[in-house]
Amino acid sequence: GNTVVARTNLGAPLRVLWAGHLDTVPINANVPHTIEGNVLHGRGSVDMKAGVAIGLKLAVELSAPRYDMTWIFYDNEEVEAKKNGLGLLGVSHPEWLTGDFALVGEPSHGSIEAGCNGTLRAEIVASGVRAHSARSWMGSNAIHSASEILGILQAYQPREVDVEGLVYKEGLNAVAISGGIAGNVIPDECIVTINYRFAPNRSLHEATNHIEELFSGFEVRVVDAAPGALPGITSELGTEFVKSMGVAVTPKYGWTDVARFSEWGIPAVNFGPGDPSLAHADDERVEISDIDAVYGAMKKWLSS
Repeated sequence: GNTVVARTNLGAPLRVLWAGHLDTVPINANVPHTIEGNVLHGRGSVDMKAGVAIGLKLAVELSAPRYDMTWIFYDNEEVEAKKNGLGLLGVSHPEWLTGDFALVGEPSHGSIEAGCNGTLRAEIVASGVRAHSARSWMGSNAIHSASEILGILQAYQPREVDVEGLVYKEGLNAVAISGGIAGNVIPDECIVTINYRFAPNRSLHEATNHIEELFSGFEVRVVDAAPGALPGITSELGTEFVKSMGVAVTPKYGWTDVARFSEWGIPAVNFGPGDPSLAHADDERVEISDIDAVYGAMKKWLSS
């Protein structure tokens, strides 16, 4: 694949893993990149070329870090989970992914974003009976039946869940809808695709059960899912990192690969430059001073 891994073997008692993804979402008239004053504009600037640049610079400069380091630069984070380069690395070379603490350089505005919500994508299927539209009473319109699915979504109240002192906000939303056969046919199927973002204290099994119970009476097809990650700040290195950085600790609402490290038994947090709300935006941008601040904090922690 397109994953690059570099490991030190200095004999340090603890090992830190740093990971960042190389891919971006599709461009939309936002390349080449431009710099205006303190701001770098362009696709991938915040998600997450700035973080990758920090990882590369630290890997080159830190010849004698205080911990053994594993640097991981991987592909396919922005697509379905089965293609994720970090996940595939965990299958092909799990021995490269041993360690005591992991940092993912996703944008966190220079604060520490601990853990992350899980994510589940499912197709909720409304069924009907085909008929000629001139004799619609002979059939059952699946698109009309899908209104019940939308009603459930409209009425749904997402949870706010306290996990280790951090409040994770859940979300359940329709992200696509499809149905229809021809202009003169009553459709027998309509599919509403939903995305469920769930707190990290809920397992994939529990999340799936919740969706199946919520949409009981409809066929539920789970097409993609990934578990969340617990905050990871109560471990030895996690506690030390938080103390050393001296910045705010907040929950991560989006899914990131800290979840993979958590699944492998490695406490992990997100720490990187840039405003995460600008990720994937047409006006994606990152402040250069934010890049410098995160780089400086990381270098100080790994050097002291």
